[in-house]
Amino acid sequence: MALQTKCLIGLVMLAVVDAVIPFPILGMILIYVVLQKPLWFRKMVGELYEG
Repeated sequence: MALQTKCLIGLVMLAVVDAVIPFPILGMILIYVVLQKPLWFRKMVGELYEG
């Protein structure tokens, strides 16, 4: 399965969860990123500002 398809499925699932249970998912992800500083986020930011 392609990465784009996986991302689309994940976003659709998040939208369904958000519609059923109003839970601030993006806020929780932001708190996780700020507190844990995961490697995947650093790589993504590096690729974004690299070129």
